[in-house]
Amino acid sequence: MELKTVATDKAPEAIGPYSQAIVVGNMVYTAGQIALDPATMQVVPGGVKEQTEQVFRNLSAVLEAAGTSLQNVVKTTVFLSDMAHFAEMNEVYARYFGTHRPARSTVAARELPKSVDVEIEVVAVIP
Repeated sequence: MELKTVATDKAPEAIGPYSQAIVVGNMVYTAGQIALDPATMQVVPGGVKEQTEQVFRNLSAVLEAAGTSLQNVVKTTVFLSDMAHFAEMNEVYARYFGTHRPARSTVAARELPKSVDVEIEVVAVIP
């Protein structure tokens, strides 16, 4: 089965030896997205809510480049710098997914890239 690399300038470029996403068959596996502004490659100012907003903008751009959207996400993994941030992240998360409820795991990580508070990766289906 062929692996296809997804790359878009509407999301931050990879800051290491990885791809923004990989498509295999009709499935998309994204790399974890953090709150980097793709134009500046800097962490967006603000707190957990602002970071989560940027993460979802980045994920949406990667999914669009792969031919799908948040409404076709089947699984998410959320990494938080502290579980105390869960409610703020979850408020934004719920807004982006609406009534769609993909499976989700949420874990606290000791440290995230660029010292951000939120990182999210997703698995989606291409319709």
